[in-house]
Amino acid sequence: MKNSYLRFRLRLARHALLQFARSLQSSLEYILLAFGPVLVGLLACIALPGLFAATRPWPQALGLFAGQTVLASAPVWLLRKRLHPAAVVTWSLPLPIAARSKWIAEAAVAGMIVGPLAAAYALSTLIWLQQWPDWLRPVAPQALLLTLASLLLAWLLSTLMLFHRARMPAARKPDRARPAPSAYVPSRGGLARFWFQLFWLPYWRAENVVGIQQTLLLAGALLSVGIWMWHPPVVPPALWGACAALMLMLLTDRGDKAVAEQIALLRPVAAGWPLRTERLYRLAMLLTLLPALAVMACFAALTLGRATPGYSHQVAIVWLCAAAVAQLALIGLRQLSVRGRVGLVLGAILILTAIGSELWN
Repeated sequence: MKNSYLRFRLRLARHALLQFARSLQSSLEYILLAFGPVLVGLLACIALPGLFAATRPWPQALGLFAGQTVLASAPVWLLRKRLHPAAVVTWSLPLPIAARSKWIAEAAVAGMIVGPLAAAYALSTLIWLQQWPDWLRPVAPQALLLTLASLLLAWLLSTLMLFHRARMPAARKPDRARPAPSAYVPSRGGLARFWFQLFWLPYWRAENVVGIQQTLLLAGALLSVGIWMWHPPVVPPALWGACAALMLMLLTDRGDKAVAEQIALLRPVAAGWPLRTERLYRLAMLLTLLPALAVMACFAALTLGRATPGYSHQVAIVWLCAAAVAQLALIGLRQLSVRGRVGLVLGAILILTAIGSELWN
């Protein structure tokens, strides 16, 4: 039973990772084609917090160490529902599987994520050892130990997260405040209410991660715009402009894809409903633009709403116009092929990056 369960969990994890990679294929193409050289530079920075922590006082070193550990275990937390689906958890609860076998299986599945990350850490550490900066020379052994300890702790934390997901949920007490059943009354909230029930709520229920995905992309886009306008001297402003363009286009592209998939699920079910479904679908497509409009409004408020010297208002207006056209093209040109859509998104990112690079000149 032990070996069978371990093989089952590893096969399940491989299938989940392949499925996740296919779902992100187009997004990865955008990122790799547009920011390939930047990603190579970021690879060298993966192990930097652990190495640099050895040069700092213990409170700062502890913060860097903890942050690196949490960041290394974040992929397992984000993929926990794919690595151990709820249906598999329910199916495996009554099986006579020893706790030791479960620990071994969860550790092996966590190692499938942390293992490639450890290879990236090793490559990043080799780059820093080859560069051999002055700050690393006196503390090289301690820095290597901290980096290794961070990876091991991330592996343990990932294993604990997966094992906790596989536990039997605690029984809940019945809610005494639950209202008594009553006669069904049809709702009259209009298309907005149906959109909320058929599109918004499903993105936050069960195993659906579209709501979390869009929230993270929206937060990343707003953060990129904010740092871009702040333009700290450490990183060139054009890089933050490129990140803002990437997040903005991915925000609408991923949202539009999620709406298209939800419409495909609803069409056969809602065909017989006394509802103008086509109007509801058009409303859902248009509301996909709301997060991007919020990002563009933030950019407009930070650039056009104040008279701060150092950047061009004309460039800001051109950037806003180009971003608006790109968002409308993503929603309107729904008949494009997969490659055509990749080209549209990638071209929009490059154009917005080129325009944004002139903002502070």
